[in-house]
Amino acid sequence: MTPSDVKATLSFSDGSPSIDLPLYKGSIGPDVIDIRKLYGQTGKFTYDPGFLSTASCQSTITYIDGDKGELLYRGYPIEQLATQCDFLDTCYLLLYGELPNEQKQKDFHKLVSEHTMVHEQMQFFLRGFRRDAHPMAVLTGLVGALSAFYHDSTDITNPKHRDIAAIRLIAKMPTLVAMAYKYGEGQPYVYPRNKLSYAGNFMRMMFATPCEDYEPNEVLVRAMDRIFILHADHEQNASTSTVRLCGSSGTNPFAAIAAGVACLWGPAHGGANEAALNMLEDIQRNGGVEKIGEFIKQVKDKNSSVKLMGFGHRVYKNYDPRAKLMRETCHEVLGALGLENDPLFKLAMSLEKIALEDEYFVARKLYPNVDFYSGIVQRAIGIPVSLFTAIFALARTVGWIAQLNEMIGDPEYKIGRPRQLFVGSPRRDVPPLAQR
Repeated sequence: MTPSDVKATLSFSDGSPSIDLPLYKGSIGPDVIDIRKLYGQTGKFTYDPGFLSTASCQSTITYIDGDKGELLYRGYPIEQLATQCDFLDTCYLLLYGELPNEQKQKDFHKLVSEHTMVHEQMQFFLRGFRRDAHPMAVLTGLVGALSAFYHDSTDITNPKHRDIAAIRLIAKMPTLVAMAYKYGEGQPYVYPRNKLSYAGNFMRMMFATPCEDYEPNEVLVRAMDRIFILHADHEQNASTSTVRLCGSSGTNPFAAIAAGVACLWGPAHGGANEAALNMLEDIQRNGGVEKIGEFIKQVKDKNSSVKLMGFGHRVYKNYDPRAKLMRETCHEVLGALGLENDPLFKLAMSLEKIALEDEYFVARKLYPNVDFYSGIVQRAIGIPVSLFTAIFALARTVGWIAQLNEMIGDPEYKIGRPRQLFVGSPRRDVPPLAQR
């Protein structure tokens, strides 16, 4: 990162002298003003709740142009990766910066498949949870516990440990998610079968039983693989920033990823697809398509608590490119399963049409996002709503690891320490008890 010849001049209206700050240009995207010395030179902090205008790091992994509706992994458009590559190719790309050639692809797939099993004692750890526990509660515990089972790869400063932890996490997350599901269902765990593809293996672990094996449907496997690709990374979002902040303390990779899982659980982040499907089911229960007009009226009412879930995005101010791909996948899956006339899908399409044509939503750029469609796809495949966010965590694990490893390899990285605007009481003395 080298500063441009141009400097940003910061002027103050309180009589303080103006200062020049270095300006950095990215390969694409907005320039950034380096304010690292601002406090030292002026005694002032910046104030940016939610980090709306703050670049917290430099990165070469993922780029989003929210106005264009563009998402790039290492420079490659998500549309090309989702249609021309599989998830493990995408994992390799995010971890190492380039797509694998034929030999590297073969070696990487083999390496991941060799680490799909988890320690047998993990199932005893699972038994400590109630059967009706939310899968994300279970998954947060399981991922955090990996450091107790695989303590030979917990040194975040050791590149070899980081590589081993990365492969282990990518390989074992499908097994852990499937175990969390089976535990809640009261069914026995299904061991991985490494001759299957990454997505196919996951679906077999989810749906096979000792009395009936599961033959993966290729349309559904491809849909699941696409869900994984579309959710693999998304720049410096809340969970990724959590992983980076957690990892900046030097904690082990499993703990940092567990922190990401916990952050992802929130309904404003990874829980959005779960919330979107719950919304559709609520509308369906209350009258379905015929009641959409009434629902939309409530959404527009400022005094109403009704929210339109699965529409709009913090970054995208255009149609989410992932949503376009997921919409196609949605049609493919419902067609393969003969569910084109599924009432919930018809309801979703009606809601989408209104939102894309109604001036209220168009003016606010509330386009359908990827969560809107991925929930419908997962429901059609047979995945329960409560497991949606866990599958999101499974997919996002590779992005978290890539971002974590990039941060550790950055010579400028320091432990994260945001500052604040303090608005509480100034210094005061403790009064005697009788005077309080």
